[in-house]
Amino acid sequence: MNVELVNLRGAAREKWAAEMNSGRVRLNVTLDTSSIARGAEDTLAALRNGVAANKLAADVNITGSWGFCWMEPCVAVRSSAGTKTVLYANVTADRVEEFLDRVVVQGQDMPELALGIVEGNATAEIPLLADHPFMKGQVRRLMANLGFTDPENIDHYMANGGYEGFGKALEMDAEAIIKEMLDSGLGGRGGGGFPAGRKWDFLRSANADPRYLICNADEGDPGAWVNRVLMEGDPHLIVEGMLIAALGAKARAGYIYIRYEYPLAIDRMRKAIADAYAKGLLGENILGTGLDFDLYVFKGAGAYVCGEETGLINSIDSYRGMPRIKPPFPAQAGLWNKPTNVNNVESYANAPLIMRNGAAWWSGVSDEKEKGTKMFTFSGSVNWQGCIEIPFGPTVRTALDQYAGGMKGGKACKGFQPGGPLSGMLNGRELDLTLTLDPYRGKGMFLGSGGIVFFDDSACVIDMCKFFVAFCEDESCGRCTTCHGGSQRAVEVMRRIQAGGGREADIDNLEKLIQTLVWSNCLHGQFTMTTVKTSLKEFRDEWVEHIVDKRCRAGVCEGLIQYRVRSQTASGLEEAAAICPTGAVQQERGQWFIDDGLCIRCGACKEQSPDGLEVVPRLAATPTLAAATAAGG
Repeated sequence: MNVELVNLRGAAREKWAAEMNSGRVRLNVTLDTSSIARGAEDTLAALRNGVAANKLAADVNITGSWGFCWMEPCVAVRSSAGTKTVLYANVTADRVEEFLDRVVVQGQDMPELALGIVEGNATAEIPLLADHPFMKGQVRRLMANLGFTDPENIDHYMANGGYEGFGKALEMDAEAIIKEMLDSGLGGRGGGGFPAGRKWDFLRSANADPRYLICNADEGDPGAWVNRVLMEGDPHLIVEGMLIAALGAKARAGYIYIRYEYPLAIDRMRKAIADAYAKGLLGENILGTGLDFDLYVFKGAGAYVCGEETGLINSIDSYRGMPRIKPPFPAQAGLWNKPTNVNNVESYANAPLIMRNGAAWWSGVSDEKEKGTKMFTFSGSVNWQGCIEIPFGPTVRTALDQYAGGMKGGKACKGFQPGGPLSGMLNGRELDLTLTLDPYRGKGMFLGSGGIVFFDDSACVIDMCKFFVAFCEDESCGRCTTCHGGSQRAVEVMRRIQAGGGREADIDNLEKLIQTLVWSNCLHGQFTMTTVKTSLKEFRDEWVEHIVDKRCRAGVCEGLIQYRVRSQTASGLEEAAAICPTGAVQQERGQWFIDDGLCIRCGACKEQSPDGLEVVPRLAATPTLAAATAAGG
């Protein structure tokens, strides 16, 4: 292996060993976007202030996400002797003083906040973290460093196997690297599943120079944040993966295209790149090998359509971010009209693991056609919103029950949406589909980058379809009328249905739009109507109710519902009247009622008085006080 790299990794291991054997307590605070949203920055500051003020023999560090997003802020505490590590959840800033006193000063556990023991033996009060339902069945490879290492410290990464895969790749020629990738069976992790090694080979075989690599980190699907977890938790894994790809595809430079809404991921990727340059791992004549490879972070402006590889390329090229007509394909004419390869974050991140441990080890974890592990995020009407890493193959039902903690409030799962707004939605009857690619392809959908959103009967299918198609309309690049104009017409139809103006011809017209939009220039337009297409199949009765019966069973569509006073004696009615922006909550002769003509159905009143107000099907005419009182007052 390259001598310079051996020395770098050896020095990093020495630093790591010194930290682990310092004789001081280590407090690792999860610091990523999810934890920050739940107050982790305040917790981190309180811990550091508390340790300093009390002169405690403890070090406070940051780390990536364990995946317990719904229980942040999380803090892992490693004993001064290094024999025990406990992961704690919900360590809010107001509990830090007590937390430090018990776990650092007194050296005790705090069972009421403990998730599990990471290192050491289980106790009567705290089980092993590996026995937590959320952790069982997970195979953490991509997430191996998350929770243990500081994502902003390159030595932490190098001390734990980092850049070993790159070192092995340096001893191989390009053809051998690509063969190893093909033997592993690594497919694209953005949803397409196309063999990553084959894409690298296309770029290697291109007859023009220079060649470019692009990492597509424009993760925009609602409910998907696996790429963010990786970039914020282990950024050097992506840097190393792109270095390996540069060797295999003979690329000269690379770009990591990150959406504007990921500021922390942008900062950490930029720091990782800067630190890699400082170590001689990027730039000219890397580690004296003659390899030249530069890497840059490109901040996208937030256009969803730039998630499509040629739209992304246009954006970096300083053109309007809209997909190109293919052919030519990026491997022939991509960035600046030069050969270019585009892979997903997770695709590049797997390359170091394959090169470090071999294709057989990497693929051996899965018996499915799709090899290796896959990261998933679960959200929506579930008890646990989190991120996991598992082999392909479990059913969606298993994922819901075990990793998402079941449906919130014990409700039944009405349906779920994999793959974002361009994929579609499935009925809860389909929960036994496996987390593999083919079942969704067979339904004209795709599994996507790993985000799955579950919903219950409080969600209206028509409202969801309107939201997603309106999103696609807004994000359309506007080049082809088929996509932009077609999505506009679809949104108009659905808004009219929600307003109570549904027509018998609406379903036929929507189905015509479904057939029309497949002729759009790019995947964005071709899949814009997939949510409508799948919902008309899976939830057709709900569409009929809205159009024919003028009823929204979920009580969501504004034109089909109204608010009514259910109990004159319930608490919160005065507060509801005070907060109503239009003065629709009124009282006359001691009786409360809702003036439907003024009501804008914002729901603020029901939040103030959930027992006093209810949502009912809309009456044909605005109720009088007498009618409202007789109906439910």
